[in-house]
Amino acid sequence: MTPARPFFRKLPARYGALVMPLILTAMMTFVISGISTVNALGFTAQVLRDWPRAWIMSWIVAYPTILVVLPVVRRLTAMVVDQPG
Repeated sequence: MTPARPFFRKLPARYGALVMPLILTAMMTFVISGISTVNALGFTAQVLRDWPRAWIMSWIVAYPTILVVLPVVRRLTAMVVDQPG
C-alpha cells in the first residue's frame, strides 16, 4: 500500500517560530473579537457584519505584537518557572 500523499507540502521547521504565533493569534483574536462584538452589540444580525472586520483588525495588531513580545514572555517565564535539567 502506498502512503497517503499530504494535502500540501509542509514548510521547513525554521518557519515554526512564525507559523505558531500566526495560528495562535488567529484563534485568540477570533474568539476575543467575537466576545467583544457580541458584548457591544448583543446577539443581533449586525454582529455577523461587524465581527469579521473586528477580527481582522485585531489580528493585524496581535500578530506583530506577539512576535515582539514572545521573547520577553519566555524570559519572564524562565524567571518564574523552574527549568528542567
